[in-house]
Amino acid sequence: MIKDITIGQYIYKDSFVHKLDPRTKILISMFFMFGIFLINNITEYVYVLLLTAMTIYMSQIPLMKIIKGLKPILPLMILTVIMNAFFTSGTTLFSWAFIRITREGLYLAGFMGIRIFFLIIFTSLLTLTTSPITLTNGIEGLLTPLKKFKVPAHEIAMMMSIALRFIPTLIDETDKIMKAQKARGADFESGNIIKKTKSLVPILIPLFISAFTRADELAMAMEARGYRGDEGRTKFKELKYRLADKVILFLFAVLLVFLIIRKIAL
Repeated sequence: MIKDITIGQYIYKDSFVHKLDPRTKILISMFFMFGIFLINNITEYVYVLLLTAMTIYMSQIPLMKIIKGLKPILPLMILTVIMNAFFTSGTTLFSWAFIRITREGLYLAGFMGIRIFFLIIFTSLLTLTTSPITLTNGIEGLLTPLKKFKVPAHEIAMMMSIALRFIPTLIDETDKIMKAQKARGADFESGNIIKKTKSLVPILIPLFISAFTRADELAMAMEARGYRGDEGRTKFKELKYRLADKVILFLFAVLLVFLIIRKIAL
C-alpha cells in the first residue's frame, strides 16, 4: 500500500493539462481546495465529480493510478467520517452507551469524506502532471511579489519542491526497509495497536538516518555545483501565461467568487 502514494510522483504525458503553466495549475488547485468546502449540496458534488473526471481524462493519467493513490488515505477518510458521525450534536438516530449517532453527524461525515476524496485526487493530479523543476518555478513565480517584503521566494520554492521530490524516494526507502525487516522475521501486522506501534521503531530509525544522509549528500552536491540561491540565477525556460491559462484561471476565479458570495448570502 505504501507504494501506492502518488503525491510527489510525476508521469510524463503530452496532454493539455501537462502543458498548462505550473502557476495556473497551482492556483486552480488552491481555488478548488477552498471552493470544495463551500459546497454543501450533493447535486453540486456531482458537477465536481464530472469536472474531476474530465480533468483526469485530459491529463491522460491512468485512472487506476489515481485510484491506487487513494488507498493510503483511506484510514484517514474513515477516521474523519467516524469522528464527525459520533461527535456531532443534533437529532439522535442511534444511541448505545457512549456511542451516539446523529442525523447532522452523518450528514457532515458524508460531506467530509467526499471533500477529502476530491482534495487527494486534485493534489495528486498537480504533482503527477508537473515535474519537480517546473513546480519549483511555478511556486517561485507566485511568490515573486513577496520579494519586495524581503521574503526568500526562491528558497521557499526550492524547499517545497525538494520536500515533494523526496516523498517517492522515502516511500521506496521505507518499502526496502520493511522488506529487509520482514526477511529477518519482523511482524508488522499481528498484535494490538501498542505492539504494532513498537514494531515501527526498527523502520523509523534507519529511515531517519537515510533521510538525513540523503539531505547531506544533496546539500554537498548543490554546493559543488555552485548553487548560491537566487543570486544571479537565470532560467532556461521562462514561464508565460497562454490564452488557455488565462481562460481557465478566469473561469475558476469566477466560480470561486460565486461560491463565496452565495455562502455569505445564505
